[in-house]
Amino acid sequence: MALIGLTVLVTAGFVSLGVLVTAAIGVAIAAGLFALADAHIPHSERPEYVMFAAWAGAELVIALCVVLTGGPDSPGVAWLAIPIVTLSSRFSTRGVVVGVVIALALLVVSIMAVDASAVINNPALFSAPAVVIVSVAILSLALMRSDMHHRGEAVIDPLTGMLNRKALATRAQELEEQSGVTGEPVGLMVGDLDRFKDVNDSLGHAAGDVVLKEVAYLLRKRLRAFDLAYRIGGEEFLVLLPGASVEESQVMAEQLREATEEDRLGHAPDLTISFGVSGSTRGTTFDYQDAFRAADAALYEAKAAGRNRVCIQSVSTAPEGTPAESAVAIAAG
Repeated sequence: MALIGLTVLVTAGFVSLGVLVTAAIGVAIAAGLFALADAHIPHSERPEYVMFAAWAGAELVIALCVVLTGGPDSPGVAWLAIPIVTLSSRFSTRGVVVGVVIALALLVVSIMAVDASAVINNPALFSAPAVVIVSVAILSLALMRSDMHHRGEAVIDPLTGMLNRKALATRAQELEEQSGVTGEPVGLMVGDLDRFKDVNDSLGHAAGDVVLKEVAYLLRKRLRAFDLAYRIGGEEFLVLLPGASVEESQVMAEQLREATEEDRLGHAPDLTISFGVSGSTRGTTFDYQDAFRAADAALYEAKAAGRNRVCIQSVSTAPEGTPAESAVAIAAG
């Protein structure tokens, strides 16, 4: 909107006062629609509808400006393609298609309503801007899909399909902020496959990769829909459980431990897993570093006690000197 307004000012000496005023009013109305949408989005159950309504309104304003400034001869015809750029960053493919259809319909109406005969005699008056609108949509959609693909690769472990450490950092910060507001507890458990090195040594790394995939699937299907599981090391996993106390997280860890032991994985039927559990209590703010330190210490305790078990440790009793590298030492076991 700012660029359109600047263009209007720069060309003020070359267009009539009516064109100048019409364009200026159009820019103001379109900007106002988006400002109004921004104000209503936080209170709306379907914010995407609010934003799409603002988008369609801005496109309609541009079409009206085209009608008032010459129809097929209006310098503003090309501006109908500008809002198309924003579609793919806000909406799904279906939303982009609907937006393109609306833009093409407004293009037809805005130029035909002023001088239909000119458009019939010279179809390029329609086809040229129509190609620009469709091409912009196709290119922006392709770029957005590529961006989403690369973002997905950046936060997804390619072997197991689980989230990775980069995604964990973002989610941990979000949970810290949320718990500070709501006071809800957050559970954290760290799991490590027992004697996984023996699997790689006896069956090969290819078989080990298959086992990791099977365990990852087993963990995900047992967790709640809003629990998030991460692969944070070779055979080490971390699970965040929003709203779960340490006791509830311990129960979940025990269920996952039993499921792993009883599943009898094809490549490693005797495989087991140990868990360390910690987390915040209701009414306190979740601190990821403290919770991880405590869960990591509990996992070390589970390994030292014979593996294939769940140990818990409260944040307040976690030793400050628990090394962050303990997961590496555990992995060797």
